[in-house]
Amino acid sequence: MKRPIQRNKVLPLQGLLPIALRPLCTQSHCVKGDLLFERGKKPERMFYVASGEVVLQRPGSHGENVVLQRARQGFVAEASLQSARYHCDAVVTASGDLVGIPIEPIKQALLIDSAFAMRWIGMLNQELVRLRLQCERLSIKGVKDRLLHLIETEGQDGTLPLGVGLKSMASELGVTHEALYRTVAELENQGLLRRKYGQIAIISPHSVDAD
Repeated sequence: MKRPIQRNKVLPLQGLLPIALRPLCTQSHCVKGDLLFERGKKPERMFYVASGEVVLQRPGSHGENVVLQRARQGFVAEASLQSARYHCDAVVTASGDLVGIPIEPIKQALLIDSAFAMRWIGMLNQELVRLRLQCERLSIKGVKDRLLHLIETEGQDGTLPLGVGLKSMASELGVTHEALYRTVAELENQGLLRRKYGQIAIISPHSVDAD
């Protein structure tokens, strides 16, 4: 379904994109189930997920969908800058706002604007660090330890926004949502974890709950 598109609404990317590129960007509100692009199509835009969630997926050998990337507050399809075709489908799994950035102008800007190119490399380096942490997390045995690792590495001061909920978090951790629900409930009962105001936080044994 087509929805209203707003131009020049690129506040999440103001510090990254060159001024000349910002008017070419669009921001739109997408809802769960929307398809951003399809596998095999020629790339025209890459996207920044300002809120909500988008997954990149492709059909598996048995017809199931294999998730390649789950993006919240970040880019999807940045690899399309070097590709003639999209290699997967991009599906909105939680409603939110997305910024669309045209492919060709951003490629030209990277060639002629060295300062922008360095900012872009810095952004990719941050994404590489995040992916390395994710790989390390998936090598950890046990739902509890994976969950605590996620909160400690991607949260701030032991607190992580829940975003679209525990079910999506379970997919990111590579566990079933039933196993994650049980683990969270156990840690809450033990006084080691707390969910409040859309966040999940590790409770320090030395902290005092002021509520």
